[in-house]
Amino acid sequence: MSNRRTGLILDFGGVLTTPLLPAVLAFEQREGLPQGACLTALYKDEEGVRITSDLERGTVSQTEWNEFAGKMLGVPADNLMGRIFGDLRPEPLMINAAAAARRAGIKVGILSNSVGLAPWDLYDGYELERLYDVVVISEQHLLRKPDAELFEITLKLMDLPAEECVFVDDTEAYVQAAEQLGLAGVHNQDPRQTVATLSELLGVDLAAS
Repeated sequence: MSNRRTGLILDFGGVLTTPLLPAVLAFEQREGLPQGACLTALYKDEEGVRITSDLERGTVSQTEWNEFAGKMLGVPADNLMGRIFGDLRPEPLMINAAAAARRAGIKVGILSNSVGLAPWDLYDGYELERLYDVVVISEQHLLRKPDAELFEITLKLMDLPAEECVFVDDTEAYVQAAEQLGLAGVHNQDPRQTVATLSELLGVDLAAS
């Protein structure tokens, strides 16, 4: 492990939390919506893609997004983002792995595309500022993944070159964007496999208690 990497950058939703899709599907079921309604309205519709991207960049508020999405889905707008992701829970394997990495002297940062911070805060209760060395929330920089500049800001705050860092995300396109900048990328699909891969890349057993 002579080329041991010294930095780990983690996405938040779908990495430090349980997967996003089951939470969205559960929301659709609760609201009596057809399966896939959210994906169609917000990630395949051109205007839905635009306003969601603007939300991530912080140029649209969560309240404005809730109103737009509520109309698109035909459901009440009140705390809609919070209702959609209400079933998300912490992912202990990844949270514990991040803590193990820090104990081993590896810098651990968070790089997350925002869904707005009010009225519902996705990050509430996760103590990001205390548990991680660097926290980058996209809206605070008026950028969003996969913007290269947002990765560069994160690396600067980490005070590490790209070649010394590993980036983990549940969105493959963002992993590829990181790899193009020289980071090692890990596409998180299964936390156990991700922890095993990170252990190898970082030269530390992150599954150890």
